Amino acid sequence: MSERQRIFVGDVQGCSEELDELIRRAHDRFGEDSEIWLVGDLVNRGPKNLEVLRQVRELVEAGRGRVVLGNHDLNLLRVAAGLRSMSWLDTFNDVLESPDFDDWFDWLRGLPLMLRSTLGGQDFAMVHAAVHPDWSLDELERRTRRAEARLGDGSRADAESFLGADPGTDPDLDTLRCVTSCRSVNAMGNWRSSPPDEMDPDFIPWHVEWSARNHGYGIVYGHWSLQGLHVAPWLRGLDTGCVHHGRGRRGLLTAWSPPPDEAEPFLSSSDHFWHIHARRAYYARRDAEPV
Repeated sequence: MSERQRIFVGDVQGCSEELDELIRRAHDRFGEDSEIWLVGDLVNRGPKNLEVLRQVRELVEAGRGRVVLGNHDLNLLRVAAGLRSMSWLDTFNDVLESPDFDDWFDWLRGLPLMLRSTLGGQDFAMVHAAVHPDWSLDELERRTRRAEARLGDGSRADAESFLGADPGTDPDLDTLRCVTSCRSVNAMGNWRSSPPDEMDPDFIPWHVEWSARNHGYGIVYGHWSLQGLHVAPWLRGLDTGCVHHGRGRRGLLTAWSPPPDEAEPFLSSSDHFWHIHARRAYYARRDAEPV
């Protein structure tokens, strides 16, 4: 049996029409012999968050989709738990007000933080935002599985207590926050969610420091819409800001579909990207900074 065609998809953030077009394109081209992997941030800033959750859950339960948890998905959980105030930029009221929200809360908290597999002959991981430069693939898996268990295996009260802990004293929460929020790191191994800043040259893009370590595995990620599509050896950054369309640029929902028989897809310069153009301007205030 031939290997399924995997299609890796950037941040959706409530843009259900674009996701629906991508799913239809995958079905038209590959039939049932495809699997859609989403880098997280299924919700927020866009208009149809509940619809996106339903689309993705249907794929997952049919065995045709995989997804990791993103920072905006976590923000939804934090708002529901009373750990974060609802921002005027948040648009996930449709999920919060759903009569089956408790089920959605449990489904989201049970999602993985990292997916590990191979493409061609190359190992890779998919996370939402970043991997700490010090972590081998085995270390990344060990850390994320422990954090996943803290969030998803116990009661809802256990999960809320974990999300409300201090990441400075809870290494599992720090792992969760790193893989869902990190953009920059310094030479001391400290990380932060903000991008590099000319005023603080000690911090550089996380993937620059990670690449310098020559770990020998690939990373598929999203999260960094201002960076845009990032294609480099061992790296595929897929957040091209579909939900940010109209903020001085064209928003796209981007997917990467490397052929299953390609031997070294993370070292290939081949162009196997799909770009679904945003239907309209979604963001509540398009001159605001994305988070």
